[in-house]
Amino acid sequence: MSLLRERFGGETGQEMQRFSSSLAVDLRMAAEDVEGSLAHAAMLARVGLLTAEEGEEMARGLEQIRAELAAGTFCPGDEQEDVHMAVEARLTELVGEAGKKLHTARSRNDQVATDVRLWLKTRLAAVDAALAELIAALLDRALRDGRILMPGYTHLQRGQPILLGHHLLAYAWAVARDRERFRDAGRRLDRSPLGAAAMAGTPHPIDRRLAAELLGFAGVVENAMDAVAARDHEQEVVAACAIAMVHLSRMAEELVLWSSAEFRFVALGEEYVTGSSIMPQKRNPDAAELVRGKSARVLGDLQTLLVLAKGLPMAYNRDLQEDREPLFDAVETTLASLSITAGMWRTLTFRADRFESELAADPSLATELADFLVGEGIPFREAHGIVGRLVRHSEERGIALSALAPEERAAFHKALGKDLSDWLDPRQAAERRTSLGGTAWSEIERQVTLLRAG
Repeated sequence: MSLLRERFGGETGQEMQRFSSSLAVDLRMAAEDVEGSLAHAAMLARVGLLTAEEGEEMARGLEQIRAELAAGTFCPGDEQEDVHMAVEARLTELVGEAGKKLHTARSRNDQVATDVRLWLKTRLAAVDAALAELIAALLDRALRDGRILMPGYTHLQRGQPILLGHHLLAYAWAVARDRERFRDAGRRLDRSPLGAAAMAGTPHPIDRRLAAELLGFAGVVENAMDAVAARDHEQEVVAACAIAMVHLSRMAEELVLWSSAEFRFVALGEEYVTGSSIMPQKRNPDAAELVRGKSARVLGDLQTLLVLAKGLPMAYNRDLQEDREPLFDAVETTLASLSITAGMWRTLTFRADRFESELAADPSLATELADFLVGEGIPFREAHGIVGRLVRHSEERGIALSALAPEERAAFHKALGKDLSDWLDPRQAAERRTSLGGTAWSEIERQVTLLRAG
């Protein structure tokens, strides 16, 4: 009879065994389970709940299991309910009766909570590195190509001329905030649940702080019930994943638009496009589209984790077994998407001349004329109305603002009869915006310095 069935008259039904097993998912954190067991065994030996010899035996056995897992020679089967039982059973095979003492003063409840936090600590370090790489890619392109002139959009309608670097830095700052969110989440999850046992602690003289120190945690979860029931650290990490994936999806959407024949602003690197099974000319932006699509999965993972926990009483409930799949999926999908997005930015090509001549006659320079009138002492609201009427006149005549004769402009306000060539130059329009955070090149350079220092 299996280890946990003595209270019952027989084994779990086979269908129930298959339905309830989490082994396939939990094997992804088998290394963390061994790591937690090594720390627990060392702590038990230190406080006298194991002899020194037993502690050494367990350490040798667990190190062998770690090696077997790495080599792929230890592959637990369906007879084990979860990774914790699989490791303990293998340890008992290797070291004998001493292996049965490993579970003293702990429960699978605090084991799995510990394993997940260890898994997250490792993955969050990888996420941080991937976010840093994406920021670096954006900053490199901002410095290399940032002087390219382009329209700045609101409502996907042209608003004002800007420098490309300004647009790229808007994304870089968003990713920098993502990095802060992950780091904040990492600080809160850096607490050890180990030794909380089922939810009430243990009568044995354990040292939870020692176990936490051995595992590299900054401290312990103070309340044993909270230690096994809490899942808000998972929700917080996946919320950070979801927000980051929304940022990546917005980037992906623009890369899809910009690489279209209608925009003709970028060509994605060949590593990140695919062809068509029927149309030979196609360069499909599949990498960007997949990032955009995978964001939906991560948003769904967050919803799953929130709904999973919302109606659960304290403390541990078997429902919580369902947390790992969405957690693992969200983190690993975000990691992969960050890498792909950084690669796209590093390898794409911008068409530097795409908007240069087009913007010289663009209605988006209307704001420049309003600002010019403000400089002439006219209140902005009045200036806005004057230029609005001028734009309508220009559209009705079918000619650009820059093509209107000075006397024609002067009919709307005498100041508009002056030489406005500097004000109707889109590059000068962008460079005039030197206010903090503006699109001027001096501001782009300043922000790049700030982001690189962060």
